[in-house]
Amino acid sequence: MEHNRRSVIKNILAGTAALSVTGVLSTFKAEAAAMDQHAPLKGNINHSACRWCYNDIPLDDLCKNAKEIGLKGIDLVGPKEWPVLKKYGLYSPMCNGAEINLTDGFGDKQFHEQLIKNYTAMIPLVAEAGYTNLICFSGSRRGKTDEEGWNNCVAGLKQLMPLAEKHKVVLVMELLNSKVNHKDYQCDRTWWGAELCKRLGSEHFKLLYDIYHMQIDEGDVIHNINEFHPYIAHYHTGGVPGRNEIDDTQELYYPAIMKAIVATGFKGYVAQEFIPKNPDKMASLRKAISICDV
Repeated sequence: MEHNRRSVIKNILAGTAALSVTGVLSTFKAEAAAMDQHAPLKGNINHSACRWCYNDIPLDDLCKNAKEIGLKGIDLVGPKEWPVLKKYGLYSPMCNGAEINLTDGFGDKQFHEQLIKNYTAMIPLVAEAGYTNLICFSGSRRGKTDEEGWNNCVAGLKQLMPLAEKHKVVLVMELLNSKVNHKDYQCDRTWWGAELCKRLGSEHFKLLYDIYHMQIDEGDVIHNINEFHPYIAHYHTGGVPGRNEIDDTQELYYPAIMKAIVATGFKGYVAQEFIPKNPDKMASLRKAISICDV
């Protein structure tokens, strides 16, 4: 009896080991297939990457790699570098260059004169280049209430809406966390940005939903995407905590988030905005695209 029992246990363990090895090999094969730079992307998401995360890579090299991976655009590039993007057939899904900085924004009237001058000059350039989205910021709270911040932003942005509408350009305010990276930033909750959109009442003002930032300040990412997606023009990614790779080393499950974005009918761009820890930054970018390509 003891001999038979040992034989049964031995067979069970051998079978379990075989299944485990098979499972591991299957996982590796699936990951290898997903990582194949020549594998076609599904086409449900327009992929981009943020320029600043790869500042040590010449833009020409970044564009070449982006095309090979299957990206359609490079984010946060200004007019001087647009010709490089065009050379490689890449789009500029989120333009920059009109903002003062991240702290001095539309939420404070002392910066309105300079901001209106900057954006008045930049909006026609964005349109002339064939682009749509131009980033903007609320800036720091500096003791202002929510109501004061909304009122100030409306006062400044309303002066630019006719020009934006004329040129079919969308001013897009980024949601940033005020807990870790951008202390005192006012537009730090999705509901706050959505309320500003409602008060402006123009399709030419929307939000940049940065998944990394909003996970830190409010969480509930998929719920907020579902609730506020009509006000969102663009998405950024990033691993939490640390803003590094978006793989299983961090707390967000990006495939589910991407599926939720696609389910809203979103037709814009999702840009990778993580800082690679891997010395092979293009391998990390390639893997991130495979994770997000649902």
